Amino acid sequence: MLMHRKFAAAAVVATFALFAGCSRQSQPAPEAQPAQPAGPPQIGGEPVVKLTRPATSNGQQPEFLSVTVLPGRGMNVFQITANVPGKGEIPILAAPTLEEAAAKLNGGPDVQNGNASFSFGGAFLVPYPNRIIGPLSPDGATITTKWHGKTITLPANWHNSADPTKDKHAMHGLILASQAQDVQTQSIADGQTLTGVIHAADFGGHWLSQTDLSFVISLTGSAVDATIVAKNIGKEEEPMAIGWHPYFAIPSGDRKQALLHVPAQQVAAINNYDDVFPTGDLQPVKGTKYDFTTPKGKPLDDIYLDDNWSKLQRTKGNVDVTLADPASNYGVHILGVSPEIRTIQVYAPPTKQFAAIEEQFNFADPFGKEWGSMNTGMVTLKPGSSVEWHVRLALFQPNK
Repeated sequence: MLMHRKFAAAAVVATFALFAGCSRQSQPAPEAQPAQPAGPPQIGGEPVVKLTRPATSNGQQPEFLSVTVLPGRGMNVFQITANVPGKGEIPILAAPTLEEAAAKLNGGPDVQNGNASFSFGGAFLVPYPNRIIGPLSPDGATITTKWHGKTITLPANWHNSADPTKDKHAMHGLILASQAQDVQTQSIADGQTLTGVIHAADFGGHWLSQTDLSFVISLTGSAVDATIVAKNIGKEEEPMAIGWHPYFAIPSGDRKQALLHVPAQQVAAINNYDDVFPTGDLQPVKGTKYDFTTPKGKPLDDIYLDDNWSKLQRTKGNVDVTLADPASNYGVHILGVSPEIRTIQVYAPPTKQFAAIEEQFNFADPFGKEWGSMNTGMVTLKPGSSVEWHVRLALFQPNK
């Protein structure tokens, strides 16, 4: 196993010249010192890790080249690159430079709850993706909800963007600012693998038991795999849901012709696109703007999306969501491998050149009364039990 932290030290040599016949020594200016090799940049107090592999197809086939991960920010998959015929190396995710990300994540205004971490790249969302709604505390800092009669208190870290005093709620889990430990890389056939553990315990006093999260992120030419295993190491039952928030870029910059395919039969109705709170009504997509079941996908055009699809259809056991950019002859399969993945959230504003495609266990507001007795996708973990979330990315060329 190779540790990802590498440090190098350079020796400094000083040369002194002696001049014969002189009554005293003369010391010339010191020679220029060799540059000190820089260590890997740090975000969230931990070094950034980059998995890499060389291109092997001579530009004839699309292939993944690198995965950049932020262990100091909940193992956020910050960037993925690929070689695409006719385009060369391209970024798969919409993300700023590492320097810009560091400015936002190392002490920025959202550092306490880690909110900035889900604004780019691909943040992991544990123990709940999406929104949770509940009564707000008098100081506006927390909300409460209930699971099996037990009260859960969560940070009220999000609100209606148009009115910060209205409808604050919990959003996207409790590991956005967490540091991973035991982070290691290993060479595998045709690539590299990164592993790490977040000893989440009770998620800062907000959860009902104790949890360990084990991560495996693998890079090969044909696939990028992300796997999280959540294990209840405590003494009480706990609810658990896992998701991912990757912003998939549209390389051509022409969103209107980009094609989205979501193999789902229903979509959750919401109150509005500011709050995006579910009403509990699940509506059929057939014949509506939410119908993206066409096998090759439907153009995004100028449609605004921040919606949750369910009643998912599986192909070879996987939920196969695709985003294609025909103008770049580029496409990506987002394959939900785990059977517990029950919903897909897609966030795609018309003014942006990305689509955030989130494969997750649960419906939004999974503890909410609006769902009645419906199974909302939260897995019950008994002490000692675990659940796995697994998503795989694969490339394709839509024009072939």
